[in-house]
Amino acid sequence: MAKLNIKPLGDKVIVKRVEADGKTSGGIILPDSAKEKPKRGIVLAVGNGRMLDSGERTAMQVKKNDEVLFTSYAGSEIKVAGDEYMIMDEADILGILE
Repeated sequence: MAKLNIKPLGDKVIVKRVEADGKTSGGIILPDSAKEKPKRGIVLAVGNGRMLDSGERTAMQVKKNDEVLFTSYAGSEIKVAGDEYMIMDEADILGILE
């Protein structure tokens, strides 16, 4: 994985998707075209929080290295040095895996 030189702004989060499982529970190996993109990933960077009308910033609920679940249509995909990442709103994150 290349060094990521992107600092998300506001309540944005950069996530690296976790690789999809290439095999079904019955042992059938799936080709790449049949794999569903995973809806979980690892947080690589977080912004400094959403700006409120009062001028204060909200605290981010996720932090670097959290494993998270997110919505199907979350964020925008980007490529940096051949690696794929997602930039999404913190609101697109459904939960943190523990």
